[in-house]
Amino acid sequence: MNLTMVVNGSSHELDVAPHSLLLDVLRDSLDLKGAKRSCDTQVCGACTVLVDGQAVSACTYLAVEADGCSLLTVEGLADGEALDPLQRAFLDAGAVQCGFCTSGMLLTARALLRENAAPSREDILHYLRGSLCRCTGYRKIVEAIMTAARTTR
Repeated sequence: MNLTMVVNGSSHELDVAPHSLLLDVLRDSLDLKGAKRSCDTQVCGACTVLVDGQAVSACTYLAVEADGCSLLTVEGLADGEALDPLQRAFLDAGAVQCGFCTSGMLLTARALLRENAAPSREDILHYLRGSLCRCTGYRKIVEAIMTAARTTR
């Protein structure tokens, strides 16, 4: 199947099998490795990308569902050398441990902040319920998201 999508601001025309997962197309066809394969069941958040601003699990999302859509991956967050405020906040707060979950956390946080520019700690924890981090107790991640929210308002 032929599909067209805008990924991180660049238009792409792709020929994919009808059953191709968005995660595989991003990683294998577009060489965007930020979204990680982990659970393959929508429970860990490591594969999270934004499709038309909505956080989706790319490990279970068919690529054809993104036809005509605009996608954002972690590779598209920074503006050249300038980090996105979320990326800067994660670094400053020490919210990056092994880094495996970080891309999904960043994009989940981006979607949250688009919906709620001033989230409470409880709002953030609720929104992150589908994002697993095995390195932290989430304290630094939550602090980073709260800092980014204050910075971008």
